[in-house]
Amino acid sequence: MTDSAKPTLMVVDGHSLAYRAFFALPVDNFTTKDNQHTNAIYGFLSMLVNLIKAEQPTHLAIAFDTSRHSFRTDEYPEYKATRSETPSEFKGQIPLLQDCLAAMSIPVLTQEGIEADDILATLSTQGAAQGYDVLVVSGDRDTIQLVTDDITLLYPSVQGVSQLKRYDPTTVQERYGVRPEQYPDIAALVGETSDNLPGVPKVGEKTAVKWLTQFGSLDELLDRADEIKGVVGGNLRDHIDDVRRNRKLNRLLTDVELPVAPGDLAVTPIDAQAVRDIFARLEFRTLLPRVFEAVGAGEVADDPAAVVEMPVPAQVSGAELASWAAAQESDVALRVTIAAGAPVRLGAATETELRELDWSDDAAAALREWLESSAPKVLHDAKPQVKALRRHGIRLGGLAYDTSLAGWLLRPSFPDKTLSDLVQRYLGEKLPEADPSQLVPETEGATPSQEAWFVLRVAEALRGDLPEPVAAVLTDIELPTLLTLADMELAGVAVSHEVLSTFSSELAARADVLAQEAFSVVGREFNLGSPKQLQEVLFEDLQLPKTRKTKTGYSTDAAVLADLQESHPHPFLSLLLQHREATKLRQIIESLDGAIGPDHRVHTTYVQTGSQTGRLSSTDPNLQNIPVRTEESRRIRSAFEVGEGYETLLTADYSQIEMRIMAHLSGDEGLIEAFNSGEDLHRFVGARVFGVEPGDVTPAMRTKVKAMSYGLVYGLSAFGLSKQLRIEQAEAKQLMIEYFARFGAVRDYLRASVMKAKEDGYTETIFGRRRPFPDLASPNRVLRENAERAALNAPIQGSAADIMKIALFHIHDDLQAAELSSRVLLQIHDELVVEVASGEWDRVEQIVRTRMGDAAQLSVPLDVQVGRGRDWNEAAH
Repeated sequence: MTDSAKPTLMVVDGHSLAYRAFFALPVDNFTTKDNQHTNAIYGFLSMLVNLIKAEQPTHLAIAFDTSRHSFRTDEYPEYKATRSETPSEFKGQIPLLQDCLAAMSIPVLTQEGIEADDILATLSTQGAAQGYDVLVVSGDRDTIQLVTDDITLLYPSVQGVSQLKRYDPTTVQERYGVRPEQYPDIAALVGETSDNLPGVPKVGEKTAVKWLTQFGSLDELLDRADEIKGVVGGNLRDHIDDVRRNRKLNRLLTDVELPVAPGDLAVTPIDAQAVRDIFARLEFRTLLPRVFEAVGAGEVADDPAAVVEMPVPAQVSGAELASWAAAQESDVALRVTIAAGAPVRLGAATETELRELDWSDDAAAALREWLESSAPKVLHDAKPQVKALRRHGIRLGGLAYDTSLAGWLLRPSFPDKTLSDLVQRYLGEKLPEADPSQLVPETEGATPSQEAWFVLRVAEALRGDLPEPVAAVLTDIELPTLLTLADMELAGVAVSHEVLSTFSSELAARADVLAQEAFSVVGREFNLGSPKQLQEVLFEDLQLPKTRKTKTGYSTDAAVLADLQESHPHPFLSLLLQHREATKLRQIIESLDGAIGPDHRVHTTYVQTGSQTGRLSSTDPNLQNIPVRTEESRRIRSAFEVGEGYETLLTADYSQIEMRIMAHLSGDEGLIEAFNSGEDLHRFVGARVFGVEPGDVTPAMRTKVKAMSYGLVYGLSAFGLSKQLRIEQAEAKQLMIEYFARFGAVRDYLRASVMKAKEDGYTETIFGRRRPFPDLASPNRVLRENAERAALNAPIQGSAADIMKIALFHIHDDLQAAELSSRVLLQIHDELVVEVASGEWDRVEQIVRTRMGDAAQLSVPLDVQVGRGRDWNEAAH
């Protein structure tokens, strides 16, 4: 039989390659809508598909370990004992991978007490003896010993499982300097860290190869160990038993009794429908056609449902596009291409037709009526496009769907960042994109109407996946909020360069003085911003207690140094922390000052998809990082002024909104009574907890119960409470006991909410927003407890975010409906800032109080605090 006519047997180490795939692909990018991690499965199957396509095996099997226990651990209990715990995200992927292989009709072999390498060794030895060309695919170096003229090892490179290096006898000899069957002798001498097999001290690979070459074999070397001179010779003689044990353990078994022989492993046709089903469950849309192609299932790949032909775009005038769009009876997807904040091209799409045009004044005039109508329109990342149209005087109407927001609501922990990501995840296709790094791109990117066509199809897929309550959050909360934020970003807020510049100069001078004082304490100058130099000063020069160990030494972050200052006060630490605070404030101020536009206003960008709870964040500049309720924060906020043509600023926020939501969700009669009585909450609670009259609650008592009340929402432990209040842990524990004795419904609610989240896999706000928590089922205790604490807070913080958004867009809409000039400018944390026009205060205040007060129907009132002033600080309340 010629080599070309010989059958090819491929045997693969499943665990080894899947584990490498897990670390090669980012886990956050491979999760299903049910939050099942799939990166190891995807990476393994991608490698396998490439192998099948390239090598065309006639016989194939995948071997897996059953557990860490084997005959080797019976022989040596410490074998592999130092391996770290399997990542929780990896667990659960192997059974699903085996389901995929079963659907692909690929045999999966396991045997209790036997490692996958031994199964590979047995099959490859049998296969070679029976006339097969054998390919062993493994990331375990022990399999090098299997290499012969008939057995080739395919071993992953450092780039991961995507690149495999071929080892035949010549390659092994060139790489290691020994024959393949001698490689375990090297490993026995040097040791295997990953297997917890200690070698001979000071003996590396070069020394081991030299000895084996000199003596011919490991047995001969050990028999003549007395001939080895020097320290290494003594080490060898002292560790001969270790070497013999290592060699015994790293010898692979070639005679395992298996239920199959190589002849039973012939490649058979896949179960196409089973593959479709499991891949659909795992959301592997792009991998499906690759599998069908690799196994020669061409007729399966031609499934009409799997091939969608993109319509050809028609270039039209504004009038033609307007007439066409107005005649559509279903949703139309839009894509507005923007340059320098203005529209430059517009594309529209239905399932079967594409229309697009260059933007112009004539096109805008022709399209205005349809764009502003209530005809349903679907967009991706609509806010920048809405803003671009508004700059052109067009207020987009009929926004029915935003695929960016819908994708985020479905997967808030791991939102897809781009339209291309969504197309790949939900359609299993690739969005045509030009390479931005090429001056003359080799591939044309999708046109606006083609992008709109993909948006429409992604929206349809998302509608099928989005649970009804979450779909309502999109329609009733997020889309109206998007339109409001667009107006707020366009309006911006007036900010005084003079105020910021003056404060920045003061901070710079303060930082210089603090630096010089710090240098005088230490006795020399150094870089206060260098962690390495700080480590030298803190832990060598000043001999302060060492902090938490990090990869680069000992931690010098602000929180750690603040704790160190509290436990071991030192003048240098005080000066350093003050210097850092001054420097940080100056950076905040400079970012604000640099963002002031020609209109003397700052136009931040609000990010709706930036958190898992639904809270808004802001960027360019970030207004959420301005300190709260400090002297410095008041100085910064005083730079935010009422703009020209307006009379004053109005600020409004909710009083204790999270505690009010807690009272509503828990139904605790004590908390509900506190809020409904109008009495100070923490004084009321303090009176109950400490058994005194409300008038006798001291400031210290009030501080303790306030910390307790808010801490509960974040899963605060007795240890955390003791640290926060600087009291003994026993006192903190007793405080919690007394609190729960009087507010038992709170405890019961918090426990029940976590249990429900474990059952459902997610938490839910009052309005139906969901946040998945897959780690609630994690076998990793740290991950599980972190998820439990987050699950306590998610319904409360998420409901607060929903309430604020509902109030925000209703206030915005009411101001416009009443034809008032006043406008909402900012939403920072739980606070709104409104710019009020002359003569409109009373009407604006009424709208704000009404809309914030009735944003949710709770069992306790939503109390709203309102302030007024010429700047943000003066308007504080």
